[in-house]
Amino acid sequence: MLRIDALQVAPAQAGAALSPSQKRFNTLLRKIEQARVTLAAWHENIAAYRQAHAEVLRPLQGELLSGQRQWVLALDVVLDQRGWTKAERDTLREMLCEAAGELLEARGEDEQLKALFDKHAEVDFDTEQREKMKAMKGLAEAMTGLDLGDEEGLENDAALFERLEQSLQEQVAAEQAQRDAKAARRRKSAAQQRREAEAEQATQSVREVYRKLASALHPDREPDERQREAKTALMQRVNQAYETNDLLVLLELQLQIEQIDASHIANASEQRLKHYNKVLGDQLAELKLELEHVEVEFCMEFGLEPGWGFNPHKLGQVLEQTSRQWRAELNGQQRDLRMLSDVAATKRWLKRQRQQRREAEFDFLPF
Repeated sequence: MLRIDALQVAPAQAGAALSPSQKRFNTLLRKIEQARVTLAAWHENIAAYRQAHAEVLRPLQGELLSGQRQWVLALDVVLDQRGWTKAERDTLREMLCEAAGELLEARGEDEQLKALFDKHAEVDFDTEQREKMKAMKGLAEAMTGLDLGDEEGLENDAALFERLEQSLQEQVAAEQAQRDAKAARRRKSAAQQRREAEAEQATQSVREVYRKLASALHPDREPDERQREAKTALMQRVNQAYETNDLLVLLELQLQIEQIDASHIANASEQRLKHYNKVLGDQLAELKLELEHVEVEFCMEFGLEPGWGFNPHKLGQVLEQTSRQWRAELNGQQRDLRMLSDVAATKRWLKRQRQQRREAEFDFLPF
């Protein structure tokens, strides 16, 4: 693909100023190019991150889960010992059930872990999961105003999220249908008519570019077989760009086949540039949405907190940071396991844990 530099509008004379439409055209080109580069970097670097994650982080994750399982088993042994106060036993039981519950949610069925959870919890694991999903479903319904149906099929957070997303999409579609129906019933305002006319003119501008390309590249009009194959490939790109309303690609293809030159845009009328700018603005908005979608999917796939503004060129740093964090957690697991063999040290540690939990509960109290 050609770089967009050749489409940038330059002043007709040295020292001359560009018009507002020309400046906006240049700005949109730069932003679209930046978004294209970023999107390409995401697709390229996610693949590399996925491979590195499988080679480096997945084994560490397995070790962490195994260490957490050892921790649950060790807590069960400790709880069978004498010498613990009621408060200490309650804290140990809470920790065991939290760790066992996380493992059961992450790894699925484990009869031994489920038996230990049921042994130390006030209610069995299956009942707690049903109550948890019921509460989360109720909270989601209260926040969104949606009816998510009954609890059947909501075994985990992912199932609830999927149903919530589907319901939100259905709600958006229903609201849009209502707006369209209302708009069709009421008389269009002058502003609405103007916006629709501008949108139609912008579409017409794209259609004109497409027709010129189609006329020049029509394979059936090319007698030379090699040239016909080349034009067929170009025409496929033209059709794809037209279907997605990608004006920038169409203009780049015009440059490539020398239908236009650097002065073409500079000499375009203000009205034509406004039409181009509307289409390019829509393209930029779509690219931004696609970038957000790619980043959210990346975070969901690898269990990362969304909204941090990850740089696709620096995913290696994310991998290194996660690796360091998980190795530190592994060391902490081993340290905590060794600590359980020292009753005095464990009692001091439990005292700190109870204090931290009280402080955390205090932070969430309403005032």
